[in-house]
Amino acid sequence: MPNRINILVVDDHPLFRHGVVTALQGEPDFNVVAETSSGEEALALARTLLPDVILLDVNMAGWSGIVTAEKVSIACPATAIVMLTMADDKDKLLAAFKAGARAYVLKGVSAQELARVVRSAAAGEVYVSQSIAGEMLVSLTQGKAPDPLQELTERERNILSLIGNGMTNREIGEKIFLSEQTVKHYVTNILQKLQVRSRVEAALVANRHGDPAQR
Repeated sequence: MPNRINILVVDDHPLFRHGVVTALQGEPDFNVVAETSSGEEALALARTLLPDVILLDVNMAGWSGIVTAEKVSIACPATAIVMLTMADDKDKLLAAFKAGARAYVLKGVSAQELARVVRSAAAGEVYVSQSIAGEMLVSLTQGKAPDPLQELTERERNILSLIGNGMTNREIGEKIFLSEQTVKHYVTNILQKLQVRSRVEAALVANRHGDPAQR
């Protein structure tokens, strides 16, 4: 069996935290190594256990999730941080990614989708809940061309569509028969043409303008 993804769950609501732990433990490739209700203890556990992924509540007593994320990302840069939140707050999303998070997930997400996000984060990918994608896009595209996708080639539009579906470079390469390195090169070109800094922003642009692959 491949190496399992080691996960630390941090949330100050015991019932919700228990539900998340139970859902994750049901996945054969997941191993919840610890759980805690505080950011301070989360940092100590992260340093000791070096988990692959931390699920981190945005709003907690004591250190907030944003503060904790920043400290954990500095102390354990190899650990992927997935933020959990009740509210679709654009400012907190931006603060979370600035603090080092790789994913920003609403707590209403299904267990299956959460598992997919955890795997994606562990693989180095990024994720933003779709319900806040539209609002985020307004600030990301101000001053840009009405249709930034017009600058992309057919191949690039196809790859962007797959990015929007949450696929990793490796998964994209397997689907369209290209090497992972070639896909990475295409992704770099896509980011430059769309004038965005990350796959998250590129996916948001694609979401706003419809499926790029259908153009």
